[in-house]
Amino acid sequence: MFVPNQEEVLIVAHDPTELFVSTAPYYARYRAGYPEALFTDLAERFGLDGSKRVLDLGCGTGQIAIPLAPHVRQVIAVDPQPTMLHEGQVLAAERGITNIDWRQGDSTGLAAMGLDDLTLALMGASFHWMDRPAVLKVFDRIVRPDGAVIVVSGGSAYRADKPAWDDVVTAVRTRWLGPQRRAGSGTYSHPEQRHEEVLAASAFSRVEVVEFTSTLTRDLDSVVGLQFSYSYSAPAQLGDDAAAFEADLRRELLAANPSGIWTEDIRTEAIIAVRP
Repeated sequence: MFVPNQEEVLIVAHDPTELFVSTAPYYARYRAGYPEALFTDLAERFGLDGSKRVLDLGCGTGQIAIPLAPHVRQVIAVDPQPTMLHEGQVLAAERGITNIDWRQGDSTGLAAMGLDDLTLALMGASFHWMDRPAVLKVFDRIVRPDGAVIVVSGGSAYRADKPAWDDVVTAVRTRWLGPQRRAGSGTYSHPEQRHEEVLAASAFSRVEVVEFTSTLTRDLDSVVGLQFSYSYSAPAQLGDDAAAFEADLRRELLAANPSGIWTEDIRTEAIIAVRP
């Protein structure tokens, strides 16, 4: 088995845009998404009766926008990557959902998008990439007085108790990409200040955390595909080694669990912030 030279791996640079483009099909297919109970809860809390507008900033392939759409008049779904937006549009079309306004953009251009009268501003696995205090100041101008900012996280990347395959995946990823999670030409570290603390210092200072639990069964293809949905193990990050990395990962996963079936307990956390 070929094992890449660790020092060589660590100096490879990648365009972050290229990374996210390469993850999009895997993101759409293999990310767990969020439980329906979350969207039912939000609909009840904020009177989502089909007449209100909401924003999904950093929408990816629509893990929030698509299940939320039946509860609102319109979802504005914003993401910087056209490939992510395309995958989201395909998924929405498959479900017959037509009330999502897919827009290319990011948090730095949010103030110029002409948005207002939003009941909710939601973010999934995206808030940590942003200038969070600056984004919250814009939200204070475009979210209704009775509205909220909601940060949703879930799945194995956010869990303290990692899924059963995590040790195997980490060992293989470290062999090929080094011990640190990479993001573009550098390495990624989660922000030191928690989202709750940033929200508490904003206009949306009344913060509540709500949790939901669910269980998902994954097969070997799903576990492998999930790894390609992350920027730090994206196909573009691996380059010409992607196929060899996948073969190595499949071999090690099956050695650890010959059944090729894993059950994942998923905790979804919604941070709900409103004005006092």
